[in-house]
Amino acid sequence: MKIYNNILLVFLMLGLGVNAQLPSHLESNVLDGVYVQEHVPTKRVVQYTYLREADVMWSKRIWRIIDLREKQNHQLYYPLQPISDRMALWDVIRQGVLNEGSITCYELGLDLDDQFRYPIKPANGNINDPDYKKRLMEKFGKATSFTVRDEDGLPLTDDEGNEIKKDTIEPYFAKDIIRYEIKEDWFFDKQRSVMDVRIIGISPIVYFVNPESQEVEGAENLFWLYFPECRYMFQNYFVYNPHNDAQRMSFDDFFWKREFSSYIKKESNVYDRQVYPNWKGIDALLESEKIKEKMFDIEHDVWHF
Repeated sequence: MKIYNNILLVFLMLGLGVNAQLPSHLESNVLDGVYVQEHVPTKRVVQYTYLREADVMWSKRIWRIIDLREKQNHQLYYPLQPISDRMALWDVIRQGVLNEGSITCYELGLDLDDQFRYPIKPANGNINDPDYKKRLMEKFGKATSFTVRDEDGLPLTDDEGNEIKKDTIEPYFAKDIIRYEIKEDWFFDKQRSVMDVRIIGISPIVYFVNPESQEVEGAENLFWLYFPECRYMFQNYFVYNPHNDAQRMSFDDFFWKREFSSYIKKESNVYDRQVYPNWKGIDALLESEKIKEKMFDIEHDVWHF
């Protein structure tokens, strides 16, 4: 009976495929847990409710900042290194873009565009093209250079006596991501008589370091991702539940249920301006809350439009 149970367990794990989400180690045939956690890794995406333009009585585009330093957002930040059953959101994104190719990166361009106009795609359609791989890696790391040294650790020099330096890309890790920016549309659906929201895009943010002084001079968006496309990847990776390990949700569930904490960075307006730097400090937070309250007041007043 014991041999039969071991064989059955191996077939279950092989049927689920080699997936970093499963708490099992196929190399040792040891299950790290009391059962195979197959619900989230094999779960399908719940499709959005069909929406007609005629049913949208009111809508507003909002940009939000999810600060990973806040305790409520730690589920997106940790673990800093992938473990057997879960990983940080940044590592999930890396997996989808660099390894699986199931998520498309969109460059910001010179005008810091967030309208998905500059997708990073291989020119010849070959995902193994070196130039395409290099463009992707540049988005997931920062360009740096190091001095080439000999076996004794002494710097090598050229014919003119200058140190020989080599350019490289230092990858970003989960610990380097400080915030996420999301772009979303709030709307009132008169067909269902509800105020609803759908996330359109998400962008990771890191500190901007001056390459010369090596000092932090602000923050920068790395790229944009089209969130409806990311949902198919986010749906199959665990988010930690601090209350119950048996009731974990996926990253898609986490965003769908609005479990994160955020503040409003910008709302659609005629000037296309942000809350900051027009408001600073506590005034910026108050303006953000003012926009939020105004949106919820609309839900009660929309029938009077």
